[in-house]
Amino acid sequence: MRHLQKKIWLLAIVVLIIMVIIWISLTYYNQKMQDQYNQILERYLVMNELNMVSQETVTSLNAYLLDPSDANYRTIERRKNRMRQLYDEVTAFRNTDNESELTNYTNLTVSLVEMTERSVNFQISGEIETAKSALNEAIHIADYVSEMRLSVIDKELRTYDIFYREMIDRSEKLTELGVWLLITIILMLLFFTYWFSLRITKPLEKLTESAKRLSKGQFDKEIEADSKDETAILAGTFEQMRININNLFIETKQKARLEAELQESKYLLKESQLLSLQSQINPHFLFNTLNTLSKKAYIEGSEETSDLLVSIADLMRYNLRHMDKPTALHEEIHVLKQYIQIQKARYTDRLTFIADIDETCLDIQIPGMTLQPIVENAIIHAVEPSEDGGTILFRVRHALNHVVVEIEDNGPGMTAEKIEMLKDARAVTSEKGTGIGFKNVVQRLKLFNASDKVVDIQSKVGHGTKISLYILKERSGMTYDQSPHSG
Repeated sequence: MRHLQKKIWLLAIVVLIIMVIIWISLTYYNQKMQDQYNQILERYLVMNELNMVSQETVTSLNAYLLDPSDANYRTIERRKNRMRQLYDEVTAFRNTDNESELTNYTNLTVSLVEMTERSVNFQISGEIETAKSALNEAIHIADYVSEMRLSVIDKELRTYDIFYREMIDRSEKLTELGVWLLITIILMLLFFTYWFSLRITKPLEKLTESAKRLSKGQFDKEIEADSKDETAILAGTFEQMRININNLFIETKQKARLEAELQESKYLLKESQLLSLQSQINPHFLFNTLNTLSKKAYIEGSEETSDLLVSIADLMRYNLRHMDKPTALHEEIHVLKQYIQIQKARYTDRLTFIADIDETCLDIQIPGMTLQPIVENAIIHAVEPSEDGGTILFRVRHALNHVVVEIEDNGPGMTAEKIEMLKDARAVTSEKGTGIGFKNVVQRLKLFNASDKVVDIQSKVGHGTKISLYILKERSGMTYDQSPHSG
């Protein structure tokens, strides 16, 4: 890459040098003109401010004579101090051309300050009329200051008239110089770019034609390059690649055939495994058997056992029918109540289940088998280990654009690490559960809501656990595809 790098660096250095020269030249002349202009503008601004302060001093003096308060006195002092500062700045503007006018101007400023002090002193000593007379004299001096300022400015304008014209001429020449420099740079860049591109593009065009032949599967023609830079190395690499592709082409075909056979074998294996699982149990046979047992228990007078068998049959039928599609929330709650009935038969008074349900939320859609695994985990961890059992509180309520389902228990609670694992869906399925597990519920809810914010866990060791599930009310444009074995 050294040859190409040298060419690129040469182009970059030439452009950089030209740009630096232009930038330095323009910056120097522009800064020089700007400094001179700022000096002149500063003179006018200082004299204008001095005129304003003189008028404000007279106004403050008048206010003090009407109301000789400390505040008005301090205002006069501030005005006088500012006039003294401006007097020093204006004095620095003196030159041979404006010496006479500027001397009169500064003397009037000093007279105004002195007359203001006299008026204040008369007012303090109680000589009201003398103070007013001094005020009138100060007003006349302030007017003279304003008139003299115009005379000084007029003198300044006549003095700097030649300078202004020189500034305009310099600006025009600078603009003309910039145009010529721009034209020169453009011509140089065009020439150098054309020469540089020819040295690179011709060999690359030959390589491009060779690459097109390779893309069409023509591996019989040798690739050549007549350059002496990195393009020759690239051509040699292409030639070696042509040979390797030709050799690998046959090997690729053989590997593709073997891969197809392997995929077909895997597909047949999975299909056979699925058929084997399907043949292990017949759901209809199981439902019929449970219904038969329920009727037999009812005939024998065991109504509680009959109801329990009916609940088990309905629960199993619902599990197999609704795992792969959404269902209404009221159906999920109905099945949950059947599950609680089965668990109460097992735990009797040790299990307390309290439901607080907003009936207006029951038509919302929810993934099948969402609530039972959460409640089942609560029973396993909060009710089963305790001799006194436990309480599970089940709530359904509205919240903005979603419905919140809360399952709260008074069990042993969880650590912060355990909560983070559950939120990240990294928890394993409990061996005592139905095989669906918390991880599966969270993943299916994320797919259902098309969002990661579907669950919130609040728990502390020794203070129980509350799990909140969030289900969107509106899911327009969403699709939901579940698998009963996912997660």
